[in-house]
Amino acid sequence: MREPKGLSTNELLNTLRELRVDSILLASYSKLIPVELVQAYPRSIWNIHPSLLPAFGGKGYYGLKVHKAVVASRARYSGPTVHFVDEHYDIGRTLAQRVVSMLANDTLEQLATRVLHEEHQVYVDVVTALCDDRIVWREDGVPIIRSRTNPDEYT
Repeated sequence: MREPKGLSTNELLNTLRELRVDSILLASYSKLIPVELVQAYPRSIWNIHPSLLPAFGGKGYYGLKVHKAVVASRARYSGPTVHFVDEHYDIGRTLAQRVVSMLANDTLEQLATRVLHEEHQVYVDVVTALCDDRIVWREDGVPIIRSRTNPDEYT
């Protein structure tokens, strides 16, 4: 039996426009986003990745594979990255990161649990900043978050 096919890119774009969607928030989405979608939503698609990008990112780096590579590299730190989505895997501009220290006897599961905890925290902060219209883009194309208490400061 065949699985039903999903929406085409054009159908998805039409639906998003009808619903007046202005931002797309992904959560560890591991497939490449169609270029038409990226172009229709410039600077408006975000994803979260379980490493400190640009390290341990790209095609094939997802889930425990990321943590396995981090542990094998003997890195001292890991942590999640919220990044802008472009036409490539995990190379869009970084908006926010949280650092998680590697412990001497970390298992993949222990590291993954600590990174996931920080993913939940940082993504809530980013979504809150997005809803508060506090994400701005510098002239050089770098996204930054304006402080909630002082609009002249950035976090």
